[in-house]
Amino acid sequence: MPAVPTIELNNGITMPQVGYGVFQIPEDDTATAVTAALEAGYRSIDTAAAYGNEAGVGAALKASGIPRDELFVTTKLWNSDQGYDSTLRAFDTSLDRLGLDHLDLYLIHWPTPKNELYLDTWKAFEKIYAEGRVRAIGVSNFLPAHLRAVVELGGTVPAVNQIEVHPALQQRDAQQANSEQGVVTEAWSPLAQAGVLEDPAVTAIAEAHGRTPAQVVLRWHVQQGRVIIPKSVTPSRIRENLDLFDFALTAEQAAIIDALENDGRTGPHPDNFN
Repeated sequence: MPAVPTIELNNGITMPQVGYGVFQIPEDDTATAVTAALEAGYRSIDTAAAYGNEAGVGAALKASGIPRDELFVTTKLWNSDQGYDSTLRAFDTSLDRLGLDHLDLYLIHWPTPKNELYLDTWKAFEKIYAEGRVRAIGVSNFLPAHLRAVVELGGTVPAVNQIEVHPALQQRDAQQANSEQGVVTEAWSPLAQAGVLEDPAVTAIAEAHGRTPAQVVLRWHVQQGRVIIPKSVTPSRIRENLDLFDFALTAEQAAIIDALENDGRTGPHPDNFN
């Protein structure tokens, strides 16, 4: 199994730099997919209440026999559960579905700024964190203004901001804001839902290294220090997506991929998704 580097969060805990995401995997298929990921060497699993497959993740974790302290489990609070009291209830529900007594990382899935609830939600996150029921708390899809508002509460600074990042959408302003606050950037859709894998620049670099285009793009993320959570349900691709640590892109190759930015967002814009 490949040795996966870890990233230290701002509260001193570490998380694997490469995790396994389960977005859009049907509940009935989730346990099988997560089992394949665990067998390939993944120890970080990323799910969300909105994905409807927390129970499948939990079943795979339980059946694996892997000690709990070797696993890093993330889930996310859905928008309709934002607010102080409803957040506390939703956290309990997610823990029950996962069959766990604590989480490693809990994220606010979207800021939903029109609802003006994410600051109250963050206070509930801080309560859960203070109780030791989650090892780190963070946010997802937060733009710099949303992140700044949380930091200005004067309490716990988010450990992670999980945002859409890939060669076609690099969100450099959000990444810079994260860095300035000591927040780790975690990239969802790191392959742009495979949208960048046929780009001639990417395929040429892949040929030069004898690697797949997906491995080249994932290696580009790793070299820039981001946490990534690629998703596949194909066992061979699950393994390939973790096999990133015995080659490196040159500075010139990384710059070529950097130049593919074209504001190619594949998901909603956080300012407008409520």
